[in-house]
Amino acid sequence: MTSKTAILAAAVSSLFVLTTTAFAADDANSEKCYGVAKAGKNDCAGGAHACAGQGTKDKSAKEFIKLPKGTCERIVGGSLTAGK
Repeated sequence: MTSKTAILAAAVSSLFVLTTTAFAADDANSEKCYGVAKAGKNDCAGGAHACAGQGTKDKSAKEFIKLPKGTCERIVGGSLTAGK
């Protein structure tokens, strides 16, 4: 491996580590916000499917995305509880 390749590999690896750590730390400071996700951009598990990215309709009241606490209530159409 050349030194450029080694440096690039190390840089990319460190980004993955930092990103994973940041998402894990934010989980305690986030909340599920229903009714604002675009189709295919939802975070995990709606009633009709198993996991993330499988929502089929924009702004479905059954689909959520995780947002920092306090943000959902300021978004038009956002709700902290799942709709029907």
